[in-house]
Amino acid sequence: MAAADQASPLRAILWAFAANLGIALAKLAAAVHTGSTSMLAEAIHSGADTGNQLLLLLGLRQSERPPDPEHPLGYGKDIYFWSFVVALMLFSMGGLFSIYEGVHKFDSDEPIENTGVALAVLGVSIVLESVSLRGCLREVKHLRGRRSLWRWVNESRNAELVVVLGEDVAALLGLSFAFVFVVLAAVTGNRHYDALGSLAIGVLLVVVAVFVASRVKELLIGRSADPHVAEVIESEIGADPQILWVYNVITLQIGAQIMLAAKVRMRDGLLIEDACEHINRLERRVKERIPAVRWSFIEPDVDD
Repeated sequence: MAAADQASPLRAILWAFAANLGIALAKLAAAVHTGSTSMLAEAIHSGADTGNQLLLLLGLRQSERPPDPEHPLGYGKDIYFWSFVVALMLFSMGGLFSIYEGVHKFDSDEPIENTGVALAVLGVSIVLESVSLRGCLREVKHLRGRRSLWRWVNESRNAELVVVLGEDVAALLGLSFAFVFVVLAAVTGNRHYDALGSLAIGVLLVVVAVFVASRVKELLIGRSADPHVAEVIESEIGADPQILWVYNVITLQIGAQIMLAAKVRMRDGLLIEDACEHINRLERRVKERIPAVRWSFIEPDVDD
């Protein structure tokens, strides 16, 4: 679990923010200069991504607020709400707007000018976005261990990293689409390729946004801890020599923290005071093993 503790969603968000801000400004200037619809779609996409990083930073800050009487389990799920908002922004301001621009400009006969500028900006943007994606993947690596990236995305309880990863992948593919279609438009002289590029980028963003939203929705509803973490918790409880049987173990992921509830059968003959003290020690061991466990409720019983 030490490796997991080294992961920093904040670093990944800041990498993405810096990259997207620079890319958005460069692409906007190039779109105005060249009249490229694909470039304009990419500029809007990068601008939306820059704003999305600010929303994720807001979510991280709000999720760290301590529990209070009105919110006894804290505000950890705030990050899920803002991650879902980011997915909606990616769908609407990114995907739907790009599709609209592609359809709107499909019949336009205006030529694309200074394609060399557009391609140069896209090339630099691809490099910057690759750096951002690499930074995100480095943080993800601390969490996924030996799992494949696809498996981690489906199992991860870290909404902000899933969102940043989805944005980075969509941005890199979108830039590649824009590059290819601008080249086709320049070589053939057919502006329809530029409009098709905007459509392709829009469809890509919609697909990524829907996928990310579906992952975050599960966390909003309520999802157990990461399977690997849950397995460690269950093994720690089950290995206790004073516990005869583990009836059930329930975990709930609340932002970066976990709530644990378990029902166990303890050895016969234990005094109630001894049983309580033993459970307290067990809960401390679990929290030492998994620091993310903030709340622990282990109940001794004789039946499930």
